[in-house]
Amino acid sequence: METLTLRALKEQVGSQAEAFAVRVQLEQKKQKTTRSGSPFFELRWCDAEDFLPQRIFESDPHFASLPDWSEGEAFEISGEWSRHETYGIEVRQWKPRRLRPSETEALFSGSAERSAFLAQEWQAVRDLVDSLQDPRLRSLGQVFCEQFGDRFRRTAAARTFHHARRGGLLEHVAQMMRAADALTTAYPKLNRDLLLAGVLFHDCGKIWENPVPQDGFAIGHSETGEMLGHITIGIELVNKLWNGLLEAPASQNWLTLDPPSEDVRRHLLHLVASHHGEHQFGAPVVPKTPEAMALHYIDNLDAKMEMFRRAYQEGAPLTPKIHDRVYPLPGNSVVPLPSFLVAAKPAPEREAPSPDPDETPAEPHFFENEEELPL
Repeated sequence: METLTLRALKEQVGSQAEAFAVRVQLEQKKQKTTRSGSPFFELRWCDAEDFLPQRIFESDPHFASLPDWSEGEAFEISGEWSRHETYGIEVRQWKPRRLRPSETEALFSGSAERSAFLAQEWQAVRDLVDSLQDPRLRSLGQVFCEQFGDRFRRTAAARTFHHARRGGLLEHVAQMMRAADALTTAYPKLNRDLLLAGVLFHDCGKIWENPVPQDGFAIGHSETGEMLGHITIGIELVNKLWNGLLEAPASQNWLTLDPPSEDVRRHLLHLVASHHGEHQFGAPVVPKTPEAMALHYIDNLDAKMEMFRRAYQEGAPLTPKIHDRVYPLPGNSVVPLPSFLVAAKPAPEREAPSPDPDETPAEPHFFENEEELPL
C-alpha cells in the first residue's frame, strides 16, 4: 500500500475510494457530544506539510480504544480514502498503528523534498537579509536569524487558514520577502531595506504564539503568546534586539548615519504594529507610511494565495472547474486560467488559389444555432 503525505493525499484522493496509508502525529483529541447526546471524538492529524480532521463515532470499531491515545503520539493510518462532497476526506475500513521510534524520528525529519525546500527558503531569507544596505537593519536581521533561526524555521504562520504547519512561517516570510523585493523595482521610492526588514519581523512574535516543538508537528500554546499576541511580542523583540546592538562598539558608527537611527527603529516598529491593516483585525495602529501599506498588502496577498491552494485541494468539485467554497475565501474557487504558451512556428502555408470572379462569396457564419450565441 502506497504511503502518502497529507498534502499528496488531498491532491490524489477523489470520490472513488482508494487504498493509501499516511504517517501522522495526533495533534489534537477532543471528546464531544452530538445533538442527540451520542459521544464522539474529534481528531486532528498532522505531518510536516498539512493537517487533516477526523471524527470517530460510537459505531467505529476503534472508538473504545481512543481514550488510550495521547496527543503527540505518531501513527500510521491505512484504509480506503475518498472525498465526500459535504464532509471532505473520509477513511473507511481504517487501521491505526503506532509508529516505532525509528519511524517516528523519520516522520519528524520530514521528506527529503520537504527538507530541501525549507533549506532553500531559509537560504533565500538569509541572502535577502545580507543584501540590506542599511547596516542597522542588516545587523538586526542577522542577529535575529542567529539567535532565533532554529525556532523560526519550525514555527507555523497560522493555526488554520494559511501556512498552518511546521515551517509555515518560514515559507510565508521567504515568499513575502521575494514579493517585497520585486515590488520595490516597480515602486522605486519605497524604502527597500525597511520593507524587507518589516517582512522579516512582522510575524516574529509567532515564535511564541504558534510554537512547534523539535520533535513534532503540533502547534502548541504558550502563556506569553496567549496573553500578549504576536504583534505585541514582535514589537518587544525588535526593541530588545535593537537595544542589544546599541551596546556593541560597532553601533558608535550609527550616530552619524542618515536617516537617524531612532527614526529607523520607529518606522520598523510601525510596520510590525500596523501589518494587520485595520483595528478590527487586531492592528493597534493602521498603516501610515507607504512601506507599512505595502507590507500589509503583501502579507494579505501571500496568505490569500495559500488559501486558494488549499481551496483547490480541499474544496469539493462542483464542476470540473469550480470548487466549493473553503472559508475564509469569499466564494467558490474557479480553476485558474493556464499561462499562454507560444506554439511552435507552423510550416508555411501554400499560396491559396485565386477566387473565381463568377462565384458568389458565402456569407460568414459564426454559430451553428442559437444555443451557441454568446451571453
